[in-house]
Amino acid sequence: MTAMVTLPDIEEARRRIAGHVVRTPLMRSQALSRQPGAPVFLKLENHQETGSFKLRGATNASLCLTEDARSRGLATASTGNHGRAVAHAAGTLGTRATICLSALVPANKVEAIRSLGAEVRIVGHSQDDAMREVERLVSEEGMSFVPPFDDAGVIAGQGTIGLEIAEDLPDVALVLVPLSGGGLASGVAAAIKERQPQAKVVGISMERGAAMAASLAAGAPLEVQEVETLADSLGGGIGLDNRLTFAMCRDLLDDVILLSEDEIAAGIRHAAVVEGEIVEGAGAVGIAALLAGKIRPDGPTAIVVSGGNIDPALYRQILSSIKTGVA
Repeated sequence: MTAMVTLPDIEEARRRIAGHVVRTPLMRSQALSRQPGAPVFLKLENHQETGSFKLRGATNASLCLTEDARSRGLATASTGNHGRAVAHAAGTLGTRATICLSALVPANKVEAIRSLGAEVRIVGHSQDDAMREVERLVSEEGMSFVPPFDDAGVIAGQGTIGLEIAEDLPDVALVLVPLSGGGLASGVAAAIKERQPQAKVVGISMERGAAMAASLAAGAPLEVQEVETLADSLGGGIGLDNRLTFAMCRDLLDDVILLSEDEIAAGIRHAAVVEGEIVEGAGAVGIAALLAGKIRPDGPTAIVVSGGNIDPALYRQILSSIKTGVA
């Protein structure tokens, strides 16, 4: 087994970030529980202060830095939600943040980061392009890098979601978790597998540009072209020099499921109309996988609803298709 973030790391992260993040609700979905014939619960990370789970990992990683490192400012690359979380953490800790984003990041996420007082830099058309600017900021300006996913502190912070699920649903049999760079999936899986060894953890991603899914299928980290998708927060590469999340996802995930754009849209609509929750594409993929019949639970199931920071115009367009019948 590859070296990885462990349960004690995640428990320590929970103590460290206590008071900085919300313990989000695990809400039973009556509609989804009827469909597969097993109780289904939604872990509502869209209720976090910054609208996504990313606040957990960014806060823990920032608190793990020395005071001197924090004073030099925080820098990161992001598809939006991690950048917002780092900006929030920087404000809380009294330091500055520079967030590097690609041109594919939706405008609402860019403005949300700026509103927290961070400097925003739009660089290129991929997460890799944005990362090159972060590397320059670290090497030339001495800023401290807060990685979006492939970092022990980030993974441990995201893993606190798994601890909460295991405590609130002790007989959990299946956890569906959005899969991108793997920080969320590996952290949640590490916690769940330690607390509930019999439970399965399945990563859910989009068919278009899913770098971790392609890398797992190939047996090694790959470069995958980043394209527009409703699940924009799941975009970006995992890094050819990936240190932690690839191996952890390979060893801990029981399966990976990929969804079409139409299926993701259906998940967003269900969350809005049936569950009363505003959920972005990445946050809706677990719901979408159930609705599409791509996984059939045989026991208590938890779906990580990772975030709700969806572009308002896109959200209106997706919801309007309910009346027109357009997917």
